[in-house]
Amino acid sequence: MNLSSIRTKIINSASPFSSEVGFSGTFLHLSMDQNATMSITKIYVIYYSLHKHVEYMAREVQRGANSIEGIEATLWQVPETLPSLVLQKMKAPPKPEDVPVIKPEQLAEADGFLFGFPSRFGVMAAQCKAFFDATNELWETQALAGKPAGVFWSTGFHGGGQELTALTAITQFAHHGMLFVPLGYTFGSGMFEIDEVKGGSCYGAGTYAGDGTRKPTELELQQAFYQGKYVSEITKKLTRN
Repeated sequence: MNLSSIRTKIINSASPFSSEVGFSGTFLHLSMDQNATMSITKIYVIYYSLHKHVEYMAREVQRGANSIEGIEATLWQVPETLPSLVLQKMKAPPKPEDVPVIKPEQLAEADGFLFGFPSRFGVMAAQCKAFFDATNELWETQALAGKPAGVFWSTGFHGGGQELTALTAITQFAHHGMLFVPLGYTFGSGMFEIDEVKGGSCYGAGTYAGDGTRKPTELELQQAFYQGKYVSEITKKLTRN
C-alpha cells in the first residue's frame, strides 16, 4: 500500500472535524481542529409567563441569540407553583408544550443566561423567586460564578417596575457571583422612543401587559431580539478568552 492510498484511507475514516492530514518522516500527523468540538456557547433563556407576554419576549430573545454564529440558545420555563384550579380561574392559557421545564441543577450546563419574568409589586414573580431559592447547591459551590446574565420582563403599567424589577433581580445574580449584563443604551434610537408606549430600559428589554390584552409591540420585540444578540456576543467573548 503506497502513501497515497494510506492518506486516502485515513481521510475517509477520520472524524468529520479533521481539517488536515499531514506526514512527517515515517510518522503520520493528524491535525485536528480543536475548536470544532468546543465552538458552541450555550445560552439558556429561562422564563416564567402567566399570560404569554413574557413568552413572546422570550422567543424573540432566543431568536436573537441564535442569530449569532457559535451560539446555541435554548428556551426553558421555570416550574409553575400555582394549582391548576387557580390558573383556570385566572384564565391563564396552557403552558407551551415545546418548552421544557428546567431544574435548578441544569443551570450549570449553560455558559450564559437571559431570565424573563412578569413583575409582581416591583420584583420578579414568585415562581421565579422559588426557582432561585432552589439553587442552594449551586450557590454552595459557586458553580455559576463568572457567568453572564441578563433580564427581560413584563409589567402592567408605567409604575409597575420597568426598572425596579430588574434591579431587584440583580441580588440573585450577586449571591451566585454571576455577571449582570445590562443593555445600557446600545439599542440606539429605539431607547429614546417617546411617540409610542414602549417597555424596557437600560437594564434590559421589557413590555407592558396593560389589562392583559396588550401584546408586545414590534419595537419591544426588536429590543428583545437585540438583547438576545447582545448578551450572547458578550458571553461568547468571555468563554473564548
